[in-house]
Amino acid sequence: MSTHDSARGLASLAVHAGQEFDPTTGAVIPPVHFSTTFAQDGIGGLRGGYEYGRSGNPTRTALQTQIAALEGGAHGLSFASGLAAEDVLLRAALQPGDEVLLGNDVYGGTHRLLARVLAPWGVKLRVVDMSDLDAVRAAVAERAPQVLWVETPSNPLLRITDIAGLAAIGHDAGALVVVDNTFATPALQRPLALGADVVVHSTTKYLGGHSDVVGGALVLDDDALAEKIGFLQYAAGAVSGPMDAWLTTRGIKTLDVRMQRHSENAGAIAAFLESHDRVSRVFYPGLASHPGHELAARQMRRFGGMLSLALESGAEARRFAESTRLFQLAESLGGVESLVNYPDAMTHASVRGTEAAVPVEVVRLSVGIESIDDLLADVEQALG
Repeated sequence: MSTHDSARGLASLAVHAGQEFDPTTGAVIPPVHFSTTFAQDGIGGLRGGYEYGRSGNPTRTALQTQIAALEGGAHGLSFASGLAAEDVLLRAALQPGDEVLLGNDVYGGTHRLLARVLAPWGVKLRVVDMSDLDAVRAAVAERAPQVLWVETPSNPLLRITDIAGLAAIGHDAGALVVVDNTFATPALQRPLALGADVVVHSTTKYLGGHSDVVGGALVLDDDALAEKIGFLQYAAGAVSGPMDAWLTTRGIKTLDVRMQRHSENAGAIAAFLESHDRVSRVFYPGLASHPGHELAARQMRRFGGMLSLALESGAEARRFAESTRLFQLAESLGGVESLVNYPDAMTHASVRGTEAAVPVEVVRLSVGIESIDDLLADVEQALG
C-alpha cells in the first residue's frame, strides 16, 4: 500500500498499511521475523534487500510503512526509543556550532539530550515559548537556528503552537521545523500537512498504546535527510527489534478508536476539575478557557487524553498524586490505563532550575479508556 494512499481514511490505514497478508500461507496477520540474518542467493543476492537484522527486518519495514502512512509522509523510520529517534535526527541535521531553538515546555528527556549529550559536542541550545509566535520571530531574528523544535500540545503544560505559523517562520530562516507529535498522534493532528519538515514520536506512548513496548519513530518527506537518517539508523544501530515492532504495529491498529475514548474521558475530567474549588488551574486545550483552545480546534481533530492541573501548593500536588487509586502513580503516558505523574520530581526532574522547569504545584494526568464514572470518582476522592 502506498504511504500516500489518500483514498483511505486514517483508521483504515492504521489497520492495513504495511500489513499485506502473508503470500506463502495466506495468514492475515504478517509473521514476526525474528531472524538476525538472511540467506543470500549468491554473494550480494539479497531477497527483498534484507541482509542483517540491524540494517533491515521485514517486521520493522511493515511498522515503518504503517507510521509513514498515518502521518502522510514519504519516509518512516523506527527506533529503539523516542530519544534514540531524536538523537539520530539531531545528528543527521546538525554539526558542531549549529543551534536548536527549543520550546520551553518540552519533555525533560529532549532538553537533557540537547543540554547534556549534544551540547558537549558543540551543539547550541536556546529556549523560547513556541506558543508565542512573536517571541519565536524575535528569537529567530536575533540569530537564525538550524532547527526549530516544538511539542504541541506540549508536555506537561499543554500549550498549543500554531504549526503552520511556526513552519513559515522557520522556513524563512532556513531552519528545519520538527514537531513532536507524541501527545496528539496522527489520529488527531498531522504536522507534515501543516508545513512541518519532520515528525517525531515516542511510539512507547499512544501509538503502542498498551504500556508494554518502548520505541520511537521519525516521519519526513525530504529524501536527502531521510537517507542521512537511514544511514545513522544502520550505523549507530538503535533500531527496534522485531517483537517491539510487531507490538507497536498491533497497538497502532486501534489508535483511532482509542484516541476517541481518551479524548472523551479527558474532556469530562477537565470539565470536572475546572469546576472544583481545590483546583487552581486546569491545562487542557479542549476547555474554552484554554488560551490555545481555538487554535487547537482548528489544527486537531480532538483534544487528546493528556491534561494537567495546578493545586494550591507543591505539597497539595504531591498529596493528590499519591492519593489516587485507579490512576496509577507512574511515569510515561498514552496507555489504555490511567496514570498520574508529578513532573517536578518524576518526568521533568532533569530540568529543575532551567527554563523548562515545571511548577511544583502541577500534576499531569494521562487519562485512559476506563469507565468515566470510575475515573471521576477516583479524582474526586483524591481531591477530598
